Amino acid sequence: MTYNLQQLQAFATIAECGSLGRAAQALHITQPALSRSIRRLEEQIGAALFERHSRGMHLSAIGQALLPHAILLQREAEQAREEIDAMRGLARGTIRVGAVGSIASLVLPLAVGRVLDKWPNLRVEIIEGVWDRLATALVKREIDLALSMAMPDTEEIAAITDCRWEDSSYVVAALDHPLRRKPTLTLADTLTQRWAIPPRGTEPFKHMQNVFADHGLGLPDIAVETRSITTLKSLVARSGFLSWMASTMYVTESRAGEFDTLHMPGVAGRRTLTAFRRRHGILPSPAAKLLDQLRQLTAQQFNVD
Repeated sequence: MTYNLQQLQAFATIAECGSLGRAAQALHITQPALSRSIRRLEEQIGAALFERHSRGMHLSAIGQALLPHAILLQREAEQAREEIDAMRGLARGTIRVGAVGSIASLVLPLAVGRVLDKWPNLRVEIIEGVWDRLATALVKREIDLALSMAMPDTEEIAAITDCRWEDSSYVVAALDHPLRRKPTLTLADTLTQRWAIPPRGTEPFKHMQNVFADHGLGLPDIAVETRSITTLKSLVARSGFLSWMASTMYVTESRAGEFDTLHMPGVAGRRTLTAFRRRHGILPSPAAKLLDQLRQLTAQQFNVD
């Protein structure tokens, strides 16, 4: 079955807006024209895509099944147009990338800066999050590259093995934290302190849990769990919390004297970071340009400790 992209856009817009009137306004077309477009799509499919109600339109079971495919087809078409136009010098391409906080704090900005120095007409869209958010965005084609800790490949996502590097994570605390006055500090001394870290089930949480287990310790008193890097940093700098962070995440805060590594002998967690892409399909040209710069950085054994 061949789908008309304009009809799919009309269908997805109605699903998002909930009514023909609001969707017509969003698409800048008349309501009768939009209604005809949807009617033709339903005739082609052979089933109703919406249930019509006095308060709007709701997706039918068939419509719910079609919607994710319609969104993916639109994104594929948009990426194809951008790449072709960029090659012809007619328009700017878009790099869509996602990264965990430690990479988004330093490595990714360096790579983006290098790309834009060479291709100033490109634009960049970045999302930041833990692996589950990035993996979902990659599969849904919201991004084309994901930068995260090394994870097993799946049927849909594969690691880019020649774009890989390492960093280290540490316990961090404000410069005036009481533990800094202790002459001999051990990881056990942190157990009774207030901690703020990413949520259970995330890779940073597991990473920290493994480090404590390696020292024969259970988890400390975790008072706050949040995915917000900004909130974590504020809790450490301003409210006396401890946290677990990769060194690349707090370079700026360390230089500004807001917080820094809480030094303890033998307490550091090494981890491998890598780039991921969808297993199937062609990597869009703008994303490939960013990947080339990331490869150059990793070839230099980029590391900040």
